[in-house]
Amino acid sequence: MDDLYLQIKGIIDSSLPLVSNLSNISALLFKMKDLNWAGFYIAKEDYLYLGPFQGDVACTKIKYGKGVCGTAYKEKKTIIVDNVNVFPGHIACSSLSKSEIVTPIIKDEVVVAVIDIDSPIYSRFSKEEKNLLEKVAKLIAPLF
Repeated sequence: MDDLYLQIKGIIDSSLPLVSNLSNISALLFKMKDLNWAGFYIAKEDYLYLGPFQGDVACTKIKYGKGVCGTAYKEKKTIIVDNVNVFPGHIACSSLSKSEIVTPIIKDEVVVAVIDIDSPIYSRFSKEEKNLLEKVAKLIAPLF
């Protein structure tokens, strides 16, 4: 995971538009093993809007507090879901997703976006991915 973090750190260019950085970061995150989706949702008012991603077509708008992404947005903390089918209010953007991890990106104590990663395998995400995504979130928060 340290290698992936260093790759992400190495491609960030604050002189580029946000969308360019997030696009490349999502491409690197998608190289992780056993994923079917990796990307970003950008916060605006009471919603998260689809940002750069890799994978299947996704939901474009998620209400604050709804689903895994909206819950991470509301609670300002990383959420790991081992089985999305038992998460209350889960939003099924893809029937292939079985587990999910969502990490908020926080700037000046405000959630500006979330990193969302899905897997077609149950219980795919561990503390290792949680630590990586939280480090990545801190690294990219200043870009917003």
